[in-house]
Amino acid sequence: MSKRPIVEAMQRFYEKQNTSFHVPGHKHGTLSEMPRAFKDVMKFDYTELAGLDDYHHPEDIIKEAQDLLAKTYGAMQSYFLVNGSTVGNLAMVYATCNEGDTVLVQRNAHKSVFHALELVGVHPVFLTPEWDEQTHTPTHVSIHTIKAAINSYPKAKALILTHPTYYGVINPNMNEVIDLAHSKDLPVLVDEAHGAHFVAKGEFPTAALKLGADVVVQSAHKTLPALTMGSYLHINSHRVSNEKINRYLRMLQSSSPSYLLLASLDDARQYISSYVHEDYQLFNNKRRQFVVSLKTITHLEVIEVDDPLKLLFRVHGFTGYSLQQQLEHQGIYVELADNEQVLLILPLLKAKHQFPFAEIRMKIKSAVEKCTKLPRNKVDIDYSHDLQALSTLAVPYKDLGLAKNEWLLYTKAAGRICAGSVVPYPPGIPLFVRGELISTNKLKMLADYLASGATIQGEHDLSRKLLLVLQDEEHNQS
Repeated sequence: MSKRPIVEAMQRFYEKQNTSFHVPGHKHGTLSEMPRAFKDVMKFDYTELAGLDDYHHPEDIIKEAQDLLAKTYGAMQSYFLVNGSTVGNLAMVYATCNEGDTVLVQRNAHKSVFHALELVGVHPVFLTPEWDEQTHTPTHVSIHTIKAAINSYPKAKALILTHPTYYGVINPNMNEVIDLAHSKDLPVLVDEAHGAHFVAKGEFPTAALKLGADVVVQSAHKTLPALTMGSYLHINSHRVSNEKINRYLRMLQSSSPSYLLLASLDDARQYISSYVHEDYQLFNNKRRQFVVSLKTITHLEVIEVDDPLKLLFRVHGFTGYSLQQQLEHQGIYVELADNEQVLLILPLLKAKHQFPFAEIRMKIKSAVEKCTKLPRNKVDIDYSHDLQALSTLAVPYKDLGLAKNEWLLYTKAAGRICAGSVVPYPPGIPLFVRGELISTNKLKMLADYLASGATIQGEHDLSRKLLLVLQDEEHNQS
């Protein structure tokens, strides 16, 4: 599968040195005042011209490239996404559910999944994940919780799962979970944003498609060599309508797709389809040597997870934010930091690639040494805030838009209904969802997040310690 239909067609178009009397307005970079390197890229910033196919009605090179994508991943139908995995999550929920439908959803899903649920207007049932002591993060939903959810909500229309987690942890019983859902004719929709590389030859976790998931969304840009926002969506059963998925993708995505993104997705597909055992052996050997060398650094704890592309670093007594800052002083930028650790995503190397692991190790050692000379600042956070296996919204989505809101000090918000999401980012998993009851334990966790220096997105004003809540009519009337 070495062919790259989109890349090759764009190269042929470029070599003709055509004159642009069409959009985009930079005219192949001629009018741009950007630096030279940017202008060189703009020469390939095409639109839907003769010979370059139509993204929303593909019949030529885009169709061929997407067919190759489906063959690579073993799907019935696959799509390139130019609006990120977010649009894939939106489309699969829209195509599967209607307003008022009950949907079972993993509580530590990405914020885009929650946005999809709200936009469609479903009745979500949140499934509390298991706690992972190794990574200090919430991970997968147990088979027992899913059985309880299916039994309690037999009319549910979909099960939405995340596989793997942002931190590279998988559900060891994913196959059993999917089989259980299918025994009830329940489609399984999977956000596999961090698993686009799982189909590579080597000892990677099993991909959700191979385990039987009905629809899978992947961020090709996260672990494959694709441009940011480049993602894939795969359909692998008739439980979800391909026609509906296609229709919602046309509605939700840009009518002016980036051909640079499409070309990078085409290239990333070819990259992973040609990844052979020799490539994996080289990657694995270099990774193993790197990890062994890191474990000799005093004060540095290295945590390995299910996905070999992910590594976690900790320095006892210090937050991940402190370590992140020192690493950045050394020119090393990690994927994320949290109160406990930093997360690194390693490059999916091929045998032909070189990577300066030895130099990087020296910089990491220097960062750790400088970090340990600072005052200790780690905050102990109680993560046992969601002990209830199943939970729902206190106020339905359809009523939230009609309700009146007010700002309230978060220290006084226990027992109120949250009117704005609160999302520590990264990884983008909401601490509070619109319509949920605000618990004392979650408020304590919010205070710990703030004390640790976490970045928090959403509809809030935490700089003034305020949360957006539904107006308390009884209080206002009194």
